Amino acid sequence: MFTGIIEGFGEVIQLENDRENLHITLESSLSRELKIDQSLAHNGVCLTVVDISENKYTVTAIHETLQKSSLGKLKLGDLINLERAMKMNGRLDGHIVQGHVDQVGTCVGVESKDGSWMFDFEYDSDQGNITIEKGSITINGVSLTVVNSGINTFSVAIIPYTYEHTNFHLLKVKDAVNLEFDMVGKYIKKLQSVFFNS
Repeated sequence: MFTGIIEGFGEVIQLENDRENLHITLESSLSRELKIDQSLAHNGVCLTVVDISENKYTVTAIHETLQKSSLGKLKLGDLINLERAMKMNGRLDGHIVQGHVDQVGTCVGVESKDGSWMFDFEYDSDQGNITIEKGSITINGVSLTVVNSGINTFSVAIIPYTYEHTNFHLLKVKDAVNLEFDMVGKYIKKLQSVFFNS
């Protein structure tokens, strides 16, 4: 379980294909604090640490993860948003995030405001995911509030701290992002389909 509050970056330094899996090695200041078998969110995708060596560590993404997220498009040098699993005795500063990406979305607009940025996104609504105005959304692991919620579009406003301390400062129009929709909204949508379609 995560909160969507990013702790740092990981730089991709090695990508190794192994049948349908992808081993991803990253360099990060968090590496020395990690341990084998620990869960860590990478651009919002929960992956298990399988190897650690000084300031670098390795995780493995399986075929399903690569199909449902943008991790298969990683390149050497890419910066990944990182968050360790939340502590049960800590504050929930973001919202409840599982680290299970629902689908990939696309950045369709970036507008610099006076002291902030507005990012617009599009996603395939045929997969049944929804946003609501002022609801929660996780983009590349970052907990954010939805504005301008549409059928398959939404926007988020980014403050300077978030812009600088996440990979939002690298995000461009047409870039793919990992989306995890609000868990409460997903349960309601599921219940609605069960009770009204049966």
